[in-house]
Amino acid sequence: MIAIHPLRNPVERLDFAALRSIAVFRALQLGDLLCVVPALRALRAAAPHAKITLIGLPWAASFVERFSKYVDRYMAFPGFPGLPETTPELGRIPDFFASAQRQEFELAIQLHGSGALTNPITTALGATRNAGFYLPGRYCPDPPCFASWSESEHEVLRALRLMNFLGIKTQGEALEFPLHDADYRALRSVEETLPAAASYACIHPGARLPSRRWPPQRFAQVADGLAAQGLRIVVTGSGQERGITQAVLASMRAPAIDMTGRTDLGALAALIAHARLVVCNDTGISHVAAGVATPSVIVCSGADPARWAPLDRRRHRLLYADVACRPCAHAICPIGHPCAENVSAARVLAEATALVAETMPRPSTWRDGHSSAPRAARFPHDAHPDYRRTDP
Repeated sequence: MIAIHPLRNPVERLDFAALRSIAVFRALQLGDLLCVVPALRALRAAAPHAKITLIGLPWAASFVERFSKYVDRYMAFPGFPGLPETTPELGRIPDFFASAQRQEFELAIQLHGSGALTNPITTALGATRNAGFYLPGRYCPDPPCFASWSESEHEVLRALRLMNFLGIKTQGEALEFPLHDADYRALRSVEETLPAAASYACIHPGARLPSRRWPPQRFAQVADGLAAQGLRIVVTGSGQERGITQAVLASMRAPAIDMTGRTDLGALAALIAHARLVVCNDTGISHVAAGVATPSVIVCSGADPARWAPLDRRRHRLLYADVACRPCAHAICPIGHPCAENVSAARVLAEATALVAETMPRPSTWRDGHSSAPRAARFPHDAHPDYRRTDP
């Protein structure tokens, strides 16, 4: 049976410096987790003695390992009826809650969404106190620690607003993506003849949902345009996205290096870190590019640009068509995909060309031996011993 602990003192504010155990619930995908890194950074600074546990989807174990300076532990969430991110493993749900309650968390933070479905889930973790977002008029477990939800608010700023609401001082809005020696070794192990740093553009045409994908033929047009300007082209994607990347390669006139399915996330991030530019859909890779400070042009199809656009508008350019049906609730567009079709290749290429022409220094923020910005912050290609220089 799931036990829900009563509040010790409903009006008592949280003393983060005294906390020893915190759970953060955000069982979402890569981009969603990267967007709350600034909030996790602030939480760690406010609660330096706490063991912070991320409750997330199975893939998030690697996220916790990479961001170990902010998160200490990982618990796999088995899903829950009504939550769309994963098919719930119903047989595992009782054991999951029992295990969470044995942790005796002092605080559980709901960073998953509005709370309509997830506040009861977070409360059932059995923490002494709960915090997060709630919809006015709906269940609010701990009023002094729950901020009202705003659907159109930027994802990064919303999480930081919650931290401010809880009395936590923010530590900056920038995303980050730590790169380790193993990431560079993994990249070199699959491709030893990559172009020199800053001499190539990464074209990443995939996205989880078809409604979020710009047409492959237009990615190909942009890639050819960048190749005509002297950039080498590297096409990237997961093994499941091979059909999409092959459509791009088949439509291109210029030669390209096909890295589809050849990298794990760390090696892909290392590849992006040394690129001059990334062109992609509004997906997790756009947030990786922001995390390693590589300029990017992002085509936003279906999603809400006000919620997901990178905060650094100079380094990252998000393009979209203003259609009435945005944000889209469909996996496949039923009306001809105007949000994607109405963004031309010429428009994307113009933004990409402008970015290539600009010189923007790479930030060196968050360096602690494993920088989020690439080791080649000023583009010396041999800045990392495992990233081999070759002529373009």
